[in-house]
Amino acid sequence: MSHRPTGPSDLHPLRGAGNCAPSHDVPADEESTAPAPGPRSTPTPACHAPDARGTTPPTEPPGGRPHRFGYGTNGLTDLRLDDALALLADLGYDGLGLTLDHMHLDPLAPNLGARTRRVAHRLAELGLDVTVETGARYVLDPRHKHGPSLLDPDPTARARRVDLLLRAVRVAADLGAHAVHCFSGITPAGTDPDTAWQRLAQSLAPVLEAAADAGVPLAVEPEPGHLLATLADFHRLRRTLGDPEPLGLTLDIGHCQCLEPLPPADCVRAAAPWLRHVQIEDMRRGVHEHLPFGDGEIDFPPVLAALAATGYRGLTVVELPRHSHAGPHQAALALPFLRRAATAATTASSGSPATPGSPHTARPAEGSPA
Repeated sequence: MSHRPTGPSDLHPLRGAGNCAPSHDVPADEESTAPAPGPRSTPTPACHAPDARGTTPPTEPPGGRPHRFGYGTNGLTDLRLDDALALLADLGYDGLGLTLDHMHLDPLAPNLGARTRRVAHRLAELGLDVTVETGARYVLDPRHKHGPSLLDPDPTARARRVDLLLRAVRVAADLGAHAVHCFSGITPAGTDPDTAWQRLAQSLAPVLEAAADAGVPLAVEPEPGHLLATLADFHRLRRTLGDPEPLGLTLDIGHCQCLEPLPPADCVRAAAPWLRHVQIEDMRRGVHEHLPFGDGEIDFPPVLAALAATGYRGLTVVELPRHSHAGPHQAALALPFLRRAATAATTASSGSPATPGSPHTARPAEGSPA
């Protein structure tokens, strides 16, 4: 069944200039090779929602499905937004991670409010939920990836990133999104860590205020190579800001495999009280490269079992930003894999025999990453 629009649509966004002056920092490549951390420590007891503030991750009524899967539009950048939405609905996804970019609901182009309302209408037609993501590589600066960041030495440059996040909060509110995603950026050369943390906290303050007013959580993602790279770094930010209610966490399962001291399933349990958004893909230890399922080292059924046990019912979004050239194909493969892994997780927790062919463990990686 096709979900093509039947009337005029402005889902194909205008391409605005957006005052893209270059910044002075050059963010690290998100797929860079990271030094492998030491051995993982012994798992710690799980943290359970609700947290000390009385907030809980998004939940469904009893009997609701334990997993709601989405696909990130940063892995569908060769498709118009309307085509991407129709594809994901046809494939059976529950929603999407919508990265605001020049080809998908350009946050800097004219008539953002009107265009957002049209997208909201289309999402409702298709029955798709959404999380708003802000990791577009060159949406602010055509010369420097992810620039300017919240850590930029130039206050004017930092303000441009803050403005993007404020726009994202407004878009998320208009779309009825579950959360707004963001990350810190890398520490600029010549900037000491204390100064970088101070800039991050100051930059996020107005965004958190806007998120509180809009009723949309701000879900910060630990990103390898960034100032805020680990779960421990997230907790440092949380304490620095005084544990504000709108501040939540984007947990990328692949990043847990890449550099966290705990296995991914234990990371899920430890992060449970603050989970507001989840990204998922395969990955190898010590290498920040987003891989299709089965090409890395992650055992997914325990991860999905941990997610279900936390009570998290937001979207779990496939994150393959380097695979847009084969985006529709990867999207078609990813959802059946995740559903098989979820079934295997349920089977394991019930004590029933495993279904043959269930993805208990990804096939071992061979050779060096592309």
